[in-house]
Amino acid sequence: MSITVYALDGCPYCEKVHDALEEHGVEYETEWVEALHSERNEVKRVSGQRSVPVLVDDERGITMGESDNIVQYIERTLA
Repeated sequence: MSITVYALDGCPYCEKVHDALEEHGVEYETEWVEALHSERNEVKRVSGQRSVPVLVDDERGITMGESDNIVQYIERTLA
């Protein structure tokens, strides 16, 4: 799978990204992260930050955070 979303269960920003992916029929995988920022080492490794959501598009070499930016990317590039 070329699209991975790092997300936290119950995060409204993460749900916004998931909703956009579903709405546009984009296949993706979700990596659920720990609630504690200090335990989000995998997110830090791939994105340089510990906040979520983070979208990784392996096919295009894109890693991005911020739900609004991710939704724009989905609509302009993946839809």
